[in-house]
Amino acid sequence: MDALRRRTTFRGLPLTAEQESEVRHYIHCRERKALPWDTAELGSMIQDMLSPPELVAEESRYVSDELLKENAAATEDEGSDESKRN
Repeated sequence: MDALRRRTTFRGLPLTAEQESEVRHYIHCRERKALPWDTAELGSMIQDMLSPPELVAEESRYVSDELLKENAAATEDEGSDESKRN
């Protein structure tokens, strides 16, 4: 099944179904306007899909805060488990 998916995706790239649809839509629109579709713009779009930009600072801060909360909760759980054993 994976080999079949690779043959049917755009140039065999590991794109999600949504990304694949976006690429096909871009090509379709360019062909309807009789414009070349294999452009630098398409290349940039695919590059972004394959390696998305880093999280912005605010999102990164949120993720860090959530990880700290999870670590604290896990540490508390471990401490209560040890006290139950003793």
